[in-house]
Amino acid sequence: MREIGVGVVGLGWMGRLHAASYQRLPSRFPELGIRPRLVVAADPLAANQQAAVEQFGFEKAVASIAEVLADPEVEAVSICSPNFLHRDFALAAARAGTPFWIEKPMGVSAAQSREIAAGADEARVATAVGFNYRHAPAVAHLRSLIAEGRLGRITNVRCWLNADYASSPEAPLTWRYDRAQGGSGVVGDLLSHGADLVQHVTGQQITEVTALSDVFIPERPVPTALGVGHGGFEVGEERGAVENEDWVAALAQLSRGAHATLEASRVARGHRSDYALEVFGTEGSARWSFTRMNEFEVLIGDGGTEHGYTTVLAGPGHGDYSRFQPGPGIPMSFDDLKTIEAAAFLSDAVHGSRLAPSAADGLRAAEVCEAVVRSAASRAWERVPQD
Repeated sequence: MREIGVGVVGLGWMGRLHAASYQRLPSRFPELGIRPRLVVAADPLAANQQAAVEQFGFEKAVASIAEVLADPEVEAVSICSPNFLHRDFALAAARAGTPFWIEKPMGVSAAQSREIAAGADEARVATAVGFNYRHAPAVAHLRSLIAEGRLGRITNVRCWLNADYASSPEAPLTWRYDRAQGGSGVVGDLLSHGADLVQHVTGQQITEVTALSDVFIPERPVPTALGVGHGGFEVGEERGAVENEDWVAALAQLSRGAHATLEASRVARGHRSDYALEVFGTEGSARWSFTRMNEFEVLIGDGGTEHGYTTVLAGPGHGDYSRFQPGPGIPMSFDDLKTIEAAAFLSDAVHGSRLAPSAADGLRAAEVCEAVVRSAASRAWERVPQD
């Protein structure tokens, strides 16, 4: 079995999940012949460095990505840092010739994402971007139904990603709400997933958009102590302005004539993580929701005489389900989706396959998000640059 040394940069929630995903890979994807070795984690917080070694099994922990990339035993790296560090870290990995798995949004702007994609292409390193929802077995099956033509000609798609992680006006004013550091707010954070899902599942690129956006909570308390991920922060009396989007909705035109509607919110009270996709065609339709990740609904070829969906439990034969569970009705988890992502990334890095959503996919989503931001400002249709 080929051992590959990996480093993880940023030991918040996502960095810890990357570490766990690497550890699970050999048991779930034995045919790859790859055994990840957790060589080093980088994080500026001493508590996270300690957790990397004691809790997650890294051989050592350091403060900077420079130390990770300089380590001769690191052959691949995960970039799980805050958004505003993505570009510099990804370009450093590319210059070092190190394959990288980066969380989305790839950069805080389409310009930064173009730099990352170009740097990776020039260095010829394998890349992966954290579009984990495309790996759900039900989503993989919906994609195959569309590719096989079983839904007929695709006419329209609906995708929404509504969450409430920022719904409290007392939630701290972290980097996520700063345009220079967090980019376009919920557009880059959640709508980027929607842009990727629509394009990946239908096989069509989004070519044009018109959009609205808003900031529903314009001020938040300034933090006085750092936390991890979305939690653990302390705040004081001082408040500061929110600079990026809380909510967005868009209409989109796709490259082969289909239409799409996309919506995302980080302040949708009552919705913990209501992420869903519906696809309509001339011969049927299908829909999937992350809140019921392990099932999907489908209607195919009823001739207009019967109405209503059939609910199908994900099972063997749907994506990578059988790697995790023996039969329908036993749920997979969000963490399993990241394990699939880790396997695709390291397969690409070691074997030269092309399985993972790449930096090119990250750039396509970023171009859609930037067009959405432009349209919300111009109140006009905006073109999305194409490959």
